[in-house]
Amino acid sequence: MSETTSFPIRQWSEDDRPREKMLLKGRSALSDAELIAILIGSGSRSESAVDLGKRILSNVGNNLNELGRLSLAQLTAYKGIGEAKAVTISAALELARRKRESEARELSRIGSSHDVFLVMQPLIGELMHEEFWVLYLNNANKILHKVQLSKGGMTGTVVDIRLAFKIALQHATTGIILCHNHPSGTLKASDADRQITRKMKLAGENLDIKVLDHIIVTETAYFSFADAGIL
Repeated sequence: MSETTSFPIRQWSEDDRPREKMLLKGRSALSDAELIAILIGSGSRSESAVDLGKRILSNVGNNLNELGRLSLAQLTAYKGIGEAKAVTISAALELARRKRESEARELSRIGSSHDVFLVMQPLIGELMHEEFWVLYLNNANKILHKVQLSKGGMTGTVVDIRLAFKIALQHATTGIILCHNHPSGTLKASDADRQITRKMKLAGENLDIKVLDHIIVTETAYFSFADAGIL
């Protein structure tokens, strides 16, 4: 029995070719694997660009955020992916991340915990280490400033409360929102998370600066102290 070999994309029907499909039906009609195939350009004798895209996606759990974390060396480990193709894939995913960040910057007024997530997820949602940020707001809940207060390891970071409120006074802030990420993906507030929230809230009361919320951010979701009624 002869081995099964994938047909090159050029031998597919025009409607099934990724580039032609985008031209005919628009970019939203393409699967993630087909979009990656366009970036790759060509596969190998034994595997089409689409099949290669499917294989790469399968190895990262079909998660584009996980794909974006792959280094150039990890991408070039795939047969059919050289340095040029790896750079193209990496550049496209970085543009997608920057697009999310740009959209977040356009959201200047915070109306809900979800708005905070939209602002902070592109910054800290996909990190492999923990960071603690503070958003500084005015009376209209518009963001005046946002600062990375500290940066730690996989499981925690040290927060300087005095520095947080020094910055708040410098920007004439009336309210702050605390934010940090959990690289583990868990949305449960730890005892340390609750303790720093209480300390920040108490310090803010003495300065007439409200701690409006504390948001724990992960790759795809968030936890709000205010929404949970534990602020």
